[in-house]
Amino acid sequence: MQTSRRDFLKSTAFAGGGLILGFNWFESVASKPVAVTAAAPLNFNAYLSIGMDGIVTIFSPNPEIGQGIKTAFPLIVAEELDVDWKKVKVEQAPLDTTRFERQTAGGSGAIPHSWKRLRVAGATARQMLINAAAKRWGVPAAECTASQSMVIHTPSGKKLSYGELAQEAAQIAPPTDVKLKEVGSFKLIGKSIKGVDNQEVLTGKPLFGIDFYREGMRFAMLQRPPAFGLKLKSVDATAAKAMPGITDVVTFKNNVAVVGKSTWEVKKAREVLKIEWEKAAELENTADHDRIFKELMADNSKATVRRKDGDVEAAFKNAAKVVEAEYQCPFLPHNPLEPMNFFAHVREDGVELVGPTQTPQAARNDVAKLFNIAPEKVSVQLTRMGGGFGRRLRTDFALEAAELSSLIKAPVKVIWTREDDMGGGIYRPAVRYRFKAALDKDGNMIGYALRGVGMNTANSTREDNFPSGCVPNLLIDTAEHKSPITVGAWRAPITNFLAFAEQSFLDEVALAAGKDPVTFRLELLDKAKNQPTGAIKYNIDRTRKVIELAAEKSGWFKKRKGVHLGFSVYYSHASYVAQVAEVVVQKGKPVIQKVYAAVDCGVVINESGAKNQVVGGIVDGLGHAMYGNLTFKNGEPEQRNFGAYRLIRFNEIPADVEVHFVNNGIDPTGLGEPALPPTGGAAANAIFKATGQRLRNQPFVEQTDILG
Repeated sequence: MQTSRRDFLKSTAFAGGGLILGFNWFESVASKPVAVTAAAPLNFNAYLSIGMDGIVTIFSPNPEIGQGIKTAFPLIVAEELDVDWKKVKVEQAPLDTTRFERQTAGGSGAIPHSWKRLRVAGATARQMLINAAAKRWGVPAAECTASQSMVIHTPSGKKLSYGELAQEAAQIAPPTDVKLKEVGSFKLIGKSIKGVDNQEVLTGKPLFGIDFYREGMRFAMLQRPPAFGLKLKSVDATAAKAMPGITDVVTFKNNVAVVGKSTWEVKKAREVLKIEWEKAAELENTADHDRIFKELMADNSKATVRRKDGDVEAAFKNAAKVVEAEYQCPFLPHNPLEPMNFFAHVREDGVELVGPTQTPQAARNDVAKLFNIAPEKVSVQLTRMGGGFGRRLRTDFALEAAELSSLIKAPVKVIWTREDDMGGGIYRPAVRYRFKAALDKDGNMIGYALRGVGMNTANSTREDNFPSGCVPNLLIDTAEHKSPITVGAWRAPITNFLAFAEQSFLDEVALAAGKDPVTFRLELLDKAKNQPTGAIKYNIDRTRKVIELAAEKSGWFKKRKGVHLGFSVYYSHASYVAQVAEVVVQKGKPVIQKVYAAVDCGVVINESGAKNQVVGGIVDGLGHAMYGNLTFKNGEPEQRNFGAYRLIRFNEIPADVEVHFVNNGIDPTGLGEPALPPTGGAAANAIFKATGQRLRNQPFVEQTDILG
């Protein structure tokens, strides 16, 4: 049940004149926008409307998960439009695969994908307004400029507002080629702009999926298997059905759903269900995982070679010194503040879905497949998300709501508890890494070997990332254990733990080589530039720049009494982040008091939002490296709520995070994830400097008592 184009316009108060500009997301950057009236067909995807009152409405098609996309997308359009930001209204668009492309929150790819498309849309609208003014005044368009929602005739000083020109502009053919601004002339982009939803979030306006309510809908909670490897055997719901407010108890797939008139009533009724489960697969323990990791890490175990440069065996055989270490990371839940929830109404004419999802198109397609109907019969309305971190890339919660609605023949909202959220997957996979480095007599790294072993992770490495290309003899291989425990994307997949392990190990190698850790990395980059050994995905010069900037801002080469610095740098999601953690010892324990971050993400759209992304990534990365751990007993997670699962606390967050952006003017790259991966390594290396204790396993607090 796709929202009709005419209804889409009416619902957003577009009817009544003005300019509506659409551009085809599937066409090239220079695709020709089309001007239309409110009643005309809309054969494009993204919209810019200008009302006769001068208010500009910009639709943001991508899901807002806290990454600031609902502010950043309109900012890009508004910059090229030369509009007064105070006159901009931002609206969340529903899923519409006819008009929009890549309506996804994941992979830090929204801005890189849409940067030029959005700029062209704004610049085209600006030129149409200029042309309309020039026509009214009878002057050449080249004599007119635009600024702050006004078109100005430079020689005479005449001015007209966008609102005054909107109707006339709608009648002018859009230009086929528009000039975009030079990066140095931006007036909005690069400034600090408040998030468009800030006031509503702070005042509690219903924005999130958990807030959604429809008159007459029912509430539901599902009892899922308590352990991975169990399946449903029998259900006695007699007591639950007799409780107040309960309308249905439904069994489907491997779940039992309790349906009723309120969240509290279904929660209490679910507690009295009598369910028998039976074993469908091996019930694994954390001790089993430790054993499996050791077996797969052994030299004689089977592994898949991901990259091999030179003669690795000879390099280690002839090395003056060999450094070897293992690093390991546990399973982790996502723990967004807002647990999973979704609304569904299955009707004869289609399916309506409403809720927080990072992948609305996948939710729509999976529901369509479930009912064997055309995707166009499924509509998805996006709400703001109270976090996701990759968990809401999955569609299981949307499928649950849709299937349950079809069974009870009523609109229903499925809500997960915190225990459901932590107990039902999808987790960051547990991984173990074994590193080996061969040094010659001068302390040069001539050999490098890495094996990654993961749970349900075919490739737990990034074989073309640093230090690949820097070492003449290199071997990277992987092994995998297939487990019934479900895993998935967790903020900065793979690199969130690989970066910690790799950057910690490189410090160990630098120490063995008798070299400064920063100097050691720069020397490796020089080798990659002057004597490259195979393909690499990272940019050497951009990597060098963030390393040098972080070292400069932190005073890396200046000795300060009582201050211990740890370094880390990583490339992920097309961006580069170097970090220095600053540690002091207080009452015999190391305390991370400050983190310096040097970031190259290309052009920064919104400085305020960008800094929040970097600081948030650092706090997230530090908290999970220090404290997060999910263990299993007989297939069941032992930590199901925050009483047992340790999160970072306010007093444990560094007092200061100093963020510096590289101003290189290149097109923007990702920022939602890249600041997290380097954090664990910087912290571990600084703690080693302060205490002499090397932290190789996460969480750090379970490896040592020096952290309290």
